[in-house]
Amino acid sequence: QVQLVESGGGLVQAGGSLTLSCAASGFTFSSNPMAWYRQAPGKQGDLVARINSGGTTNYGDSVKGRFTITRDNAKNTLYLQMNNLKIEDTAVYYCNADVQSTLYRISSYWGQGTQVTVSS
Repeated sequence: QVQLVESGGGLVQAGGSLTLSCAASGFTFSSNPMAWYRQAPGKQGDLVARINSGGTTNYGDSVKGRFTITRDNAKNTLYLQMNNLKIEDTAVYYCNADVQSTLYRISSYWGQGTQVTVSS
């Protein structure tokens, strides 16, 4: 049973920092691509950052240079370090894993989300 549990969200002032964590279980974390997405009220959810099994990363344009995605395979944990937070970063942040469960099927799994609120 795949499970993703986010933590670390909260209220922070603009310019501040937060680190989000995603604890993963139920699949081989070390070989699986992982990602963070976010969705603000009334807006389309979009990719924040992605990291593959080899450590290659990519980022949404709006967070490049401010956010860093990392993974600790020994702990089955994904992280998102968020620096210089802006009000526009306010959203629910979701951890994502696309897991090949059979030869013919890849399933997308999501955590429950963690709220990040950036205030002025």
